[in-house]
Amino acid sequence: MKQANKEVFYADEQIVKVGWQDIEFLKERVGDTERKRIRLCAHKGVDDKLQEMFIVLAKGTYIRPHKHLNKAESLHVIEGSADVVFFDEAGAITDTIRLGEYSSGHRFYYRVTEPVYHTLLVHSKVLVFHEATLGPFLRSDTVFAPWAPDESDVAATRAFTEQLEQTSADYIARRGGHHEGKT
Repeated sequence: MKQANKEVFYADEQIVKVGWQDIEFLKERVGDTERKRIRLCAHKGVDDKLQEMFIVLAKGTYIRPHKHLNKAESLHVIEGSADVVFFDEAGAITDTIRLGEYSSGHRFYYRVTEPVYHTLLVHSKVLVFHEATLGPFLRSDTVFAPWAPDESDVAATRAFTEQLEQTSADYIARRGGHHEGKT
């Protein structure tokens, strides 16, 4: 693989093969990244029509709520657990889905085809997942929620995340504690 920056690696073989060694390589390095996230891109570059990534997020990683214009996105959990939280335009939670690896009994996959604000709250030490979306990658196709803090404001993101974790837990409790799978 070739390194694009501290958070991004690209597979550099004609036939891309990903094994446990590759995931361990990412997990070993995620703590060295400023934003506590790292990825291995299976596609060759930002212009590819299909963008597939193996992503590792450390617990406490802030993913600013965002939506994608003109593209679908799917996520398949390989290791760890998290909640994916969906919001309406005003920032109210519309759904929370507990995600986990297949053996956890929780949902391990989701796909979003419409532009809807979403984020991940990582519960395990790391969350490892495979994500696929349509390319090319254009920054203008990602819209960040105006009601969520920018990731550069550490104090605001911490407060937002703490509040969101409580609000999300309350949302799940109102649904009778149902996490979309075995608990």
